[in-house]
Amino acid sequence: MNDARGPSVDSRTADRKAKVAERLAHRACNSRKGAVKVVIAWPDRLRVVEPAPLITVAERLERKGGRELVARCPTEKDAEEAAAWLADRFARLVPGLPVTVSVDAGGGQFLVALSTGRR
Repeated sequence: MNDARGPSVDSRTADRKAKVAERLAHRACNSRKGAVKVVIAWPDRLRVVEPAPLITVAERLERKGGRELVARCPTEKDAEEAAAWLADRFARLVPGLPVTVSVDAGGGQFLVALSTGRR
């Protein structure tokens, strides 16, 4: 039977503190859980163009290090404000990851980038 209340194996690999890698869950609950993407919203007060999805950026930087462009800003002041917010956000999002935020001029705009050493 394929009932929504039937058993399903829930993988807990995303939960690093979990002592058990798998557990039972309702099929409907387990399916619904996987369809929800976590998003960190950029504040409306920041003037950024094409902001990057920060969870994805954090995962990539944790996994392989390097440099990621995360936003474009129309003015240097806007870019500096975004950089300050990003530094604070990443210090709380990934506390063990040493991240540096930089602002670079380019093409009549200012690029905000996050960098970290290789892991």
